[in-house]
Amino acid sequence: MHTRVHGIISELREHAPFTLFGAGTGILAMLLFANASTEVSHGLFRVFHPVHVILAATVTASLYRLHEKGKGFLVVLLVGYVGAVGTATLSDCVLPFFGESLLGVSVPTEAKVHGHAGGQEAAAEPEAESGRPDMHLGFIEEWYLVNPAAILGVLIAWWRPRTKLPHAGHILISTWASSFHILMNTHRELSAMLLLGTFIVLFIAVWLPCCFSDIVFPMFFVRSPHLHLGHEHSVEVSA
Repeated sequence: MHTRVHGIISELREHAPFTLFGAGTGILAMLLFANASTEVSHGLFRVFHPVHVILAATVTASLYRLHEKGKGFLVVLLVGYVGAVGTATLSDCVLPFFGESLLGVSVPTEAKVHGHAGGQEAAAEPEAESGRPDMHLGFIEEWYLVNPAAILGVLIAWWRPRTKLPHAGHILISTWASSFHILMNTHRELSAMLLLGTFIVLFIAVWLPCCFSDIVFPMFFVRSPHLHLGHEHSVEVSA
């Protein structure tokens, strides 16, 4: 157990620099789409979040299938679905939501609330109400995209269980999904301090869940002495 804990700490440290780079690309994406509408940001989230789910489901289900070969499809489906949707929801939705709440990005600016005169001021209050942070749970609100994505990842793992997946790609996809979750809830200018806070939120939201999915999960869940974690931002399990 001590060896595994030491290995996890070592792997987390190893992957931290690239996660920092990934968080930087997330900030860049937010700057590039700073003037985009909420609908555009939501649309991009609907692209990156399901792709993240596919990647996570493929790795999780493949690990289980390769090392628990006697298990049937329904068991593999359950493990792959719960592991992928749980991790992706935590990384792309839940942690960004709490980051948005702490940063106050969804609080409308004074101009939006008080910028109207007279009788229009009362009409501004519902806008302030709607400006509260919204935890966008993809597997519920876009169930027709996210749940089939998880099933697709499990099917890929069932027919071709391979877990050599670029960890770099997993981190980037997750970072961009988290970035657009934050951006579609943001009703403030992207100041330097806000971007710094967002950078920290992105790092935590991606580093812990994705490293858990690609690193901690294999080291604890798969009971095989042949498990190998590569150091070139990939996860590989020998068949």
